[in-house]
Amino acid sequence: MSAAAAAARAARLLLPCLSQTTATRLLHASASQGAAREASGSFIHPAAVVHPDAVVGQGVSIGPFCTVGPSARIGDACQLHAGSHVVGDTELGEGCVVQTGAILGADIPGQTVIGENNIIGHYATVGIKCQDLKYKTGDECFLHIGRNNEIREYCSIHRSSKSCDCTVIGDNNLIMGSCHIAHDCKIGNNNIFANNTLFAGHVVVEDCTHTAGAVVVHQFCHIGSYSFLGGGSVVAQDVPRYMMVAGDRAELRGLNLEGLRRNGFSDQEVRSLRKAYQKVFMPTITIESSFEERLAELERENELSKTPAVSCMVESIRMSFDQGRRGICKFRSWNSS
Repeated sequence: MSAAAAAARAARLLLPCLSQTTATRLLHASASQGAAREASGSFIHPAAVVHPDAVVGQGVSIGPFCTVGPSARIGDACQLHAGSHVVGDTELGEGCVVQTGAILGADIPGQTVIGENNIIGHYATVGIKCQDLKYKTGDECFLHIGRNNEIREYCSIHRSSKSCDCTVIGDNNLIMGSCHIAHDCKIGNNNIFANNTLFAGHVVVEDCTHTAGAVVVHQFCHIGSYSFLGGGSVVAQDVPRYMMVAGDRAELRGLNLEGLRRNGFSDQEVRSLRKAYQKVFMPTITIESSFEERLAELERENELSKTPAVSCMVESIRMSFDQGRRGICKFRSWNSS
């Protein structure tokens, strides 16, 4: 027998022994991990891959074909459905549900923090690298999500584009299917985004806003509290508080009266807002004043300007013209000034 043939035969004899030894080690490791999980009341499916350095809380359920990376931290009573993945430095708060195919985090510097009682829908991608070309490989980037949010199927939420910023989502938001929230966005609380709402980078959304389907918002725009964005709108400038916009490019269409009613505004507050809106955006033909003059006149009128809701509306409009901001969506009856 040649030397080569002898070496090959020895290798064939040795491989089964090595395979058995490796398999035995894996089984022992799996058994020790399983005992630890049972002690904490958690269930990990045998087909899941959970790194031994991952931190898994009590009462956690991890389904088949899930992966949990070494830097992941899974809070108590979380559920990871089949084929979901938690990657990179990602923290998942208590009571979260991660549905089939969802991916949380990424193996890049930075961190994804998701608060308590969030639902992450099927095949959503949350906390992945942004799509901003200014992002430099190796930079830390961050995403913080609050509590009680429902993020539906196929949504994409990206981390910040640089280490000095952070993508932020507050509490109690409903983000419907296929929505996109880009890098460095700041989303408040109690918002409802219908399907295919797309926010470009650095968009700021305050509280209690509502979008209809297929809305597109340009980067750096601000969406004020209690506003409504009509279906198919392309929003290229700020939307002041309490207002309703629609169209391409989106124009002001009045106050969001239904939204105000649903959110508990009194009849007196609504009447004051309507009067203020009419003074600024619906001047009579005989009034030959500029938008700025009408806004200043409203601020001088004691009865209206001292109403908190009107004051907030005026503040929102003023801020949209400060420090190089984009201004507010146009109104078709504005005069040329």
